[in-house]
Amino acid sequence: MKKIVRQLALGFTGIMMTGIASAQLVVNDKMQEEKIHSLISRMTLEEKVSLLHGNSKFYVSGVKRLGIPEWALSDGPHGVRAEINRHDWAYAGWTNDSATCFPPGTALAATWNPRLAYERGIVLGEEARFRKKDILLGPGINIIRSPLCGRNFEYMSEDPFLISRMSVAYIKALQSKDVAVSVKHWLANNQEEHRDSIDVYMSERALREIYLPGFKASVTEGGAYTVMAAYNKFRGDWCSENKYLDREILRKEFDFKGVLMTDWAAAHSTIKAALAGLDLEMGTDKKDYNEWYFANPLIRAVEEGKVPVAVVDEKVANVLRVMIKTKMFDEGNREKGKMNTPEHQQAAYNDAAEAAVLLQNNGNILPLNFSKIKSVAVIGDNATRRHCNGGLSSEIKSLYEITPLEAIRKKFGATVKVNFAQGYARQSTFKEGSNAGQTSADKIDWKLIEEAVEVAKQSEVVIVFGGLNHDFDTESFDKQNMDLPYGQDVLIREVAKANPNTVVVIIAGSPVKLSGIVQRVPAILWSWFGGMEGGNAVADLLSGKINPSGKLPFTLPVSLDQSPAHALGNFPGRNLIVNYEEDILVGYRWFDTKKIVPQFPFGFGLSYAGFSINNFSTDKSSYGKGETIHAKCTVKNTGSRAGAEVVQLYVSDPVCSVLRPEKELKGFEKIFLQPGESKTVELTVKISDLAFYDETKKAWNVEAGDFVLHIGNSSRDISKSVKVSVK
Repeated sequence: MKKIVRQLALGFTGIMMTGIASAQLVVNDKMQEEKIHSLISRMTLEEKVSLLHGNSKFYVSGVKRLGIPEWALSDGPHGVRAEINRHDWAYAGWTNDSATCFPPGTALAATWNPRLAYERGIVLGEEARFRKKDILLGPGINIIRSPLCGRNFEYMSEDPFLISRMSVAYIKALQSKDVAVSVKHWLANNQEEHRDSIDVYMSERALREIYLPGFKASVTEGGAYTVMAAYNKFRGDWCSENKYLDREILRKEFDFKGVLMTDWAAAHSTIKAALAGLDLEMGTDKKDYNEWYFANPLIRAVEEGKVPVAVVDEKVANVLRVMIKTKMFDEGNREKGKMNTPEHQQAAYNDAAEAAVLLQNNGNILPLNFSKIKSVAVIGDNATRRHCNGGLSSEIKSLYEITPLEAIRKKFGATVKVNFAQGYARQSTFKEGSNAGQTSADKIDWKLIEEAVEVAKQSEVVIVFGGLNHDFDTESFDKQNMDLPYGQDVLIREVAKANPNTVVVIIAGSPVKLSGIVQRVPAILWSWFGGMEGGNAVADLLSGKINPSGKLPFTLPVSLDQSPAHALGNFPGRNLIVNYEEDILVGYRWFDTKKIVPQFPFGFGLSYAGFSINNFSTDKSSYGKGETIHAKCTVKNTGSRAGAEVVQLYVSDPVCSVLRPEKELKGFEKIFLQPGESKTVELTVKISDLAFYDETKKAWNVEAGDFVLHIGNSSRDISKSVKVSVK
């Protein structure tokens, strides 16, 4: 009885504490809004407007007499960018602005581990604060619609659910360090070609089911303080002045009370943008900051009665609200930050290690036993190339960057002869805003190939480091094709003929064509752009110190014409208009529904261990529309090594009044298991999350009937399915 009374008392105390915390939040919000109102009431119109546009490349003016500080912004999504001059794009030449460089967005998503996204957010927040930054421009969460988009490497996935889970963890962690995120790019920035002029059209259903969910989760669950408007148009209006996107959806539906800013030079008007809900103009290409759209022209628009003062006050309130939330008026209690700590570097290593996807391992050639190998050939430009400083707004001045060759020599060079050959050379020259750098990228250098073949013959095992670099995976232009550049297909073919024990490591942030090599080599490891610790991680993966556990965050087509946007001929659009004719069938939704076999499916990734997924069940067989499905299964490591498996839950709606994809990801969890160990995994799915967007009703709709839940470890490898009914 005493135990029951004590439990009731504890429960009551918990309710009381929750109630106190909720009451405190209400009080804090009220005090915050009173402070905002007080500051606005004391400002001149000129002072208000000074908070709504940049006064340099990455800064916004404060109001000194009222104690409102200057705002400092910085790129980027996977590291704090080096300091840039205030009034031009040249680097300032600081010696203390080297940072931790993480693997980019696709690599983060490939970990399928929100804990790592949270860990990354903590590090980025700490380093941003150490550098006295108030807003860090990321995460990038646009859908990977085409393999060719130049910024795929910065984004995360083709799947909105995977994006949502990763971005929410990242945002919560980063903002806990008193730094605001800027979720980008709002909305439909799915190509770089004509990005500043293309007009995007899609159905309302595609918008709601595919392109909005990541942003909605980032705002409503993650609590993102700022959102960045994209360069492109959406249904005829620029994203920075699109009333439907900015006022109706972001402000009203998502209840967003933070700052909507432009991407750099993405503003196009004063009055229309002001009324649509834009708050902050950054980067407009006019030398006189006072002549930006949200500077003197906004003052004139107010004075002429074309923009109400209340609209300006709303924007200023949004700015001040973010400043208060990030403790800019309370510097004594604000996060001080840290830079380049061992914990930060470990976090970068963890990301690189968990992101790598083992695509092929015929004959179990991997892991390599370096204690028994006397010689290894390391071949390829990517064995020695550093990537952290590429990609434009993603470029990082990394404290250091370990290349694969450096790591292999350091870890194994004392006992193993490491023979290096260039294999292929970078022939492209990157020029911002131009595809000119890619025109000579398919030239075959036979001299380098012959040297590589000789080195391969002299070695027991060959590791070819191929893939892309930031001449291809970059902001400002798209790839021209999916091919491996610089004659890599021919190099790998010739090297594999000379030595069948050839392992290929792909370093790239977006899909490349592997059909020319999958039949020629026994093993393929996709290691992404690995960040500052990429070389150490890949060496440990190849040697088996780390067991690969990454899963593809996108579908890898056999060829470009399999991909929906290209199969339908609607990339990059015509006459500066692009229609998303594939509609909701993006990525694996297209491949699975159309029964097209890709090179490697979404969610795919092998391990040095084996795993079984059994005993899949749901708590009930029938559910009401307000209920939640509780599903569970048993995962067992059937191998002889510790490893991790990603359990993936997909749902099908086989009979529906509208076309539904063959299956859709609705849950996942990454499970770490010792050899022989089993764990029960529980996943929940709200019945409301089984809905489709009903365009006739302009609402979400879960039709009564049967749904099928599938458990597996990729979109194509399903272990078991269970049918449930919805009343």
